[in-house]
Amino acid sequence: MSYTIVSDICEGVSDCIPVCPVECIHWAEGKTNTKGTKYTYIDESTCIDCGACLSVCPVEGAILDDWQPELQHL
Repeated sequence: MSYTIVSDICEGVSDCIPVCPVECIHWAEGKTNTKGTKYTYIDESTCIDCGACLSVCPVEGAILDDWQPELQHL
């Protein structure tokens, strides 16, 4: 299973990107969420469920500890 970044909650802080040991977090290029903010997403095929992203994210509810792909807008 993988973690999920909730696109419409993510504020684009991107503290999650440098802590990911497998580099599975990417910017949704050229897209913004309902807040008008650039956001990141998790590549489920690469995620190793380490939880590093969740532990550093300052935005409550932006990262979930389960895989819900319908919440990630790619």
